Amino acid sequence: MEERKVVIQAEHIKKYFPMKGVLGKTSEAVHAVDDVSLTVYEGETVGLVGETGCGKSTLGRTILRLTDPTEGTIRLQGEDITHYSEHRLRKIRQRMQIVFQDPYSSLNPRMTIGHALEEVLVIQKFKGNRREKAEDVLRQVGLSEAVYHRYPHEFSGGQRQRVGIARALIQDPVFLVCDEPVSALDVSVQAQIVNLLKKIQRERNLANVFISHDINVVRYISDRIVVMYLGHVMEEADKEELMQNPLHPYTKSLLSAVPNMDPRDRRKTIPLQGEIPSPIHPPAGCVFHTRCPYATEQCRTERPELRDCGKGHRVRCHFEKIG
Repeated sequence: MEERKVVIQAEHIKKYFPMKGVLGKTSEAVHAVDDVSLTVYEGETVGLVGETGCGKSTLGRTILRLTDPTEGTIRLQGEDITHYSEHRLRKIRQRMQIVFQDPYSSLNPRMTIGHALEEVLVIQKFKGNRREKAEDVLRQVGLSEAVYHRYPHEFSGGQRQRVGIARALIQDPVFLVCDEPVSALDVSVQAQIVNLLKKIQRERNLANVFISHDINVVRYISDRIVVMYLGHVMEEADKEELMQNPLHPYTKSLLSAVPNMDPRDRRKTIPLQGEIPSPIHPPAGCVFHTRCPYATEQCRTERPELRDCGKGHRVRCHFEKIG
């Protein structure tokens, strides 16, 4: 069996946002991402899922070096880009791109679609025919060349997101981060965009990180799922393994909250009590213990490691099987 090629390898990533106190002095920090490691292979889609504020978007932006990591190492196709300057990053930007959540705010309202696409090629000093390249990528995302001279406000949300995807793809990247690309769209349009992303990923053999709070969408598009909570990875596994055999109480709670239209399904709902703790002062021990129905004294005092339970299934819990 041919060994899979690693495209992105992020190790022990931490991202803290300092908070200014009295007289502008840094007194505390928001622990957005806390010691997360992630490997993405060529042709693989990894889904990041979790509640709002869990750090999944910050992790995606940090891997892309849109924000600098506080600690950790980021490698793109084996190349350490952790401490690259803006000048050196510009040269590799074409290899890693992002599709933003809000397609309207990510486009310049004063630029036509053609201008927005060609601007990317100008920055990267593309030597070929820019107009031809832009029209080709528009066709790939399901838009005709007739939209070339139109402005963002003339499109629907789904069409604008297709333009956003085209702008990310026009440089032929090897790694793509999709930061909740369908959460602002109608349900019917969501399905079209998700299917488009699957088609593009398959045709281009992209390494892809798909970020969403909708676990059903993540299950459909992903090969592997990573569950995050308060800046930590709680569980990671192949998507079917995770859906059929969740081990962490937080993952079980997320899955039990998914609406089910089958009246014969008598799944037990596992409600989470209380609010997510402050990322400024995360709890000692397991960060989930304040909301976990199975928490013990060990959970309150000792932080669990991310343990391998076999078949690539990893869980951050003192008890491998519980509930």
